[in-house]
Amino acid sequence: MGVQLAAEQTGLADIGDVNFSDLELAYHVRDALKSVSVGDSDNYDQLLGVLHHNERLAPDEVALLVTSLKALSGAVSYIDVVHHRALLACICGMSLWNYGPDVMDALVELVISLAASSGKYIDLCLDMLVSNFMPPYSFLELLKEPRGLARKDQVLHRVHLALKDITDLVPLAPLRLEQIIKERMPNIYTKEPLIVIYVENMLTLESGVMGELVGSSMLVEVVNRLIDLDVEIGWDDILHDDLPKGIFEMELEDEEGAVRHSEIGSDELQREFSSQKFLWGNVVAEKLDSLMELIFEHLKSCNDGGRLIQVFETLLQSFQSTVLNAYKSKFAQFVMFYACSLDPENCGERFASRLADIFRNGAYAQDWRMSAVSYLASYLSRAKFLSATYVATALESLVDWCSNYCKSHGGDINPKAHRVFYSGCQAIMYVLCFRMRSMLGVPRLRSQLSLMPIDAILKHPLNPLKVCLPSIVEEFLQQAKAARLFSVSEILVLFGLLESELSRTFGGLDRLDMFFPFDPYLLKKSDRYIRPNFVYWSMVRPACDNDDEDDDDEEHILDEYNNEGHLDQNAVAMSFDEDDLDEFNLNQMSITPQNSLKYRFGGDLRGRTQMPSRIRPSTSPESL
Repeated sequence: MGVQLAAEQTGLADIGDVNFSDLELAYHVRDALKSVSVGDSDNYDQLLGVLHHNERLAPDEVALLVTSLKALSGAVSYIDVVHHRALLACICGMSLWNYGPDVMDALVELVISLAASSGKYIDLCLDMLVSNFMPPYSFLELLKEPRGLARKDQVLHRVHLALKDITDLVPLAPLRLEQIIKERMPNIYTKEPLIVIYVENMLTLESGVMGELVGSSMLVEVVNRLIDLDVEIGWDDILHDDLPKGIFEMELEDEEGAVRHSEIGSDELQREFSSQKFLWGNVVAEKLDSLMELIFEHLKSCNDGGRLIQVFETLLQSFQSTVLNAYKSKFAQFVMFYACSLDPENCGERFASRLADIFRNGAYAQDWRMSAVSYLASYLSRAKFLSATYVATALESLVDWCSNYCKSHGGDINPKAHRVFYSGCQAIMYVLCFRMRSMLGVPRLRSQLSLMPIDAILKHPLNPLKVCLPSIVEEFLQQAKAARLFSVSEILVLFGLLESELSRTFGGLDRLDMFFPFDPYLLKKSDRYIRPNFVYWSMVRPACDNDDEDDDDEEHILDEYNNEGHLDQNAVAMSFDEDDLDEFNLNQMSITPQNSLKYRFGGDLRGRTQMPSRIRPSTSPESL
């Protein structure tokens, strides 16, 4: 009733009763616009009434609105930013989601004409189109239905065509569009469907005809929003009772529900089995999960379209400038991981190479270099798609750097002065915890590994075994002893500890000693993109299946090697290089004795450790 009364008061009924031809209505609109400057606004007010009327339009009202919008398109040169402020506000406030195709087309035509008529309207028009990236709140439930999805396709198709037309007509439009999209990007508290559809539009721009103009900036902004969401996920959502445990213990499944991967019949069952490890009931995590799924699917389409390498370069630059030092980030970095998995030979190796370059380059800040080598170690350890041959080559590069450092530096333990060196040593041991057995199973890689001066590095007076995380040192020494590859002694550290005062010192305020950025992925929906390409510790943990005595466990390991100290190939689980070891079974892989109390705790007798249902995050909270 109020809408009808308002329409009558503004003259809507009168203008609708007059039979104007399209040309006559165009002249009528022009006169209405010109008359405002001389103080006559009756016809102008009638026009505003037509535009404001947008609810339950009858067919004749739709026709009048379409004709009025088309008339305005032909009279944009008469629109004045001062005299027609209400008209401009009305046009920019119209939502395409509220109208049918005919009105949509007429409104888009008007916006394009207005943008092309004068540079002073370009921001208004671009902002109006970008505002239509998201539907009104009233449409959120409708988007779950086929007719809602059809409306979405109708709206967004027109929006992107209009953006393309405007950029063709106004050369500076892409620069303004980038800024407007950035400013209008929903914050982390926006409802999930709205932020998802907004990012979907950004990725559409990246992959569309405008990709060459704005594509890079769209990707960068999407990654920035992923980080914003990621760091909002509180540590309490991940950490429970795991802090006293070693990093390898934290990742293992609950003992009562744990099964060998060889006993699981399908990927779907694996996902179901591991479901207890996902983040449940966290609204921010659910938003991040949906966005990660969206960008993973986008990267997959980029790979299918032959443009992944181009997109990867943008992601790599964004990673180095933002993600690399976002130490609280737990999931956003998996964008890089998944992109690498799609093209291991190009993207995968380039990512590792860039990380190694940053680590070795003294021009970068220490924290950058330490973060880079932590990423490199985590990546080499977790990426199933990297061959054992490539991992060995990358590892040798790290060993060479640490060896040269030892030759040029003397003195005793100093965690603060030699932070980068200790982070490199810890990276070497961490990678070997995951990859040593797969490399030992290949004679040429075993030979390559045995020639690396790891022994000399670990016995250097800087004594990395006492500074690096005890839990990593312990696991490494267990394997080194079992393989009879190195002669280091496990009595150098106090076993059974997650961290030490020395490791905390070299880790610094950001605890880079505990930074493992590619720890297991805990987002449920998007996990399916990561899981097939990811090495879990449970895949390389002890193969023993019973609670034998300590000596039995040690004998179990040593029996896997023949008298010459070489691995029995039947005991090797898997190299992640199918060309070298495709006869080995991943599900047989073992690193340390499952129940070795002697090795695990350096001689202390303790009960069997209960495995947590969730793992630790990629770095510790500041409370540590």
